[in-house]
Amino acid sequence: MFELKLLPQEAIPHAIERAEHYRLLNEPRVAESICQDILDVDVQHEKALIILLLAITDQFSDSGGSTAKDALEIIPRLEGEHDRNYYTGIIYERQAKSRIEQQLPDARYDAYDLMISAMEWFEKSQALESTDNQDAILRWNSCARTIKEYKLKARPDDDFHPYLE
Repeated sequence: MFELKLLPQEAIPHAIERAEHYRLLNEPRVAESICQDILDVDVQHEKALIILLLAITDQFSDSGGSTAKDALEIIPRLEGEHDRNYYTGIIYERQAKSRIEQQLPDARYDAYDLMISAMEWFEKSQALESTDNQDAILRWNSCARTIKEYKLKARPDDDFHPYLE
């Protein structure tokens, strides 16, 4: 059908700016496409990988949008352990927020479990952060506030015990 055009190497810095721009305009699919073009030229471009991951998570609430599995597949391609932990936390946090918006049965229990997972990843990331970069603490606190604001709780234990004669 259509053969995609290859982006010239020297156009990558501007393409990164455009991907960030389209994310800010709430057009994650366009940002995702731009990142794919960059990664076709430079498969390990760290900034493009991160923007791609974030653009994917921006689509979690969209029906037919990208999935957490799509985002998690990018994690091993990130260079540092800190970034791998931090962005895994972001994926779980955004998945949780998507569940809260869905308002389906048990969605709040799922959201709680996902927030707790995100917080665990942020704690791992925090252990690797320098004192001037405490992004993981900020995200951990955001998760804690979301749990409190939405009154999220752990899924209750199944206390159902069938009556047996």
